[in-house]
Amino acid sequence: MSSSAKRPWYRDGLQFECTQCGACCSGEPGYVWVDQAEIEAMAESMQITVEAFEGRFVRRVGAKKSLREYPDGDCILLDPEKRTCLVYQGRPTQCRTWPFWDSNLESKKAWKETCEVCPGAGTGRVYSLAEIEVQRKRKRV
Repeated sequence: MSSSAKRPWYRDGLQFECTQCGACCSGEPGYVWVDQAEIEAMAESMQITVEAFEGRFVRRVGAKKSLREYPDGDCILLDPEKRTCLVYQGRPTQCRTWPFWDSNLESKKAWKETCEVCPGAGTGRVYSLAEIEVQRKRKRV
């Protein structure tokens, strides 16, 4: 098998530029998994204690921790009026690596569907295969 045949369908790169629209932070219920370092960074970003941050924004799911959600599935850190992230600069890895998640990269069709719901996917700067792979591997979702 040639080396080009082993390369993924997105070998020529993909465009993405976050518009901070909040679309990826809303909708279906789910989990935004966070570790202690991410919790500390978000608490610092909000200028509150780690304990206060965890009490207000974090839930335990088994042995893991996830950000809480509003009843409609929106992330608790999505400002309901401005529709922007309250901790954008300190957001968790799972959020930072969007849209380069395995589920979005599994096929051209999956990427097209991502582009239909995310106004930043398919536009903006081109991420190289190497950059995409770094993001994809940082935190598997």
